[in-house]
Amino acid sequence: MKEKTILLVEDNPDDEELTLMALEQSHILNKVVVAHDGVEALDYLFGTGKYAGAKAPELPQIVLLDLKLPKLSGMEVLQQMRANSRTQVIPVVILTSSSEEEDILSSYRLGANSYVRKPVEFQRFAEAVQQLSLYWLLINQSPPQHL
Repeated sequence: MKEKTILLVEDNPDDEELTLMALEQSHILNKVVVAHDGVEALDYLFGTGKYAGAKAPELPQIVLLDLKLPKLSGMEVLQQMRANSRTQVIPVVILTSSSEEEDILSSYRLGANSYVRKPVEFQRFAEAVQQLSLYWLLINQSPPQHL
């Protein structure tokens, strides 16, 4: 069985570190690929840019996607993922500090599977990441990936 990769799309170094610490604290040992902006996320998903080569990168089991990103927003990343047959069924969890109703509605309209507001306190954040990871990596039955 292939290792289930997590794609974390996060431009804030503090939030990246907190997410990685929360995964480690929860004993989630899956490979985590971090993209620091929207363009890097799409490059990873589509095997372009620095990820271009003979073999496209393994598709992630889940994408944890921030909305406020440089170069290309999380909404634009989500829109392009859903428009491409290679990535349209990958579960996407919006993990953001935004509680704006329009962001929530837009995320779901574009095909997000879940919308989670980042808790400010680390312990609550760690619990949220643990619950997300356990559900999407262990409980949820993902669609088969035919490449």
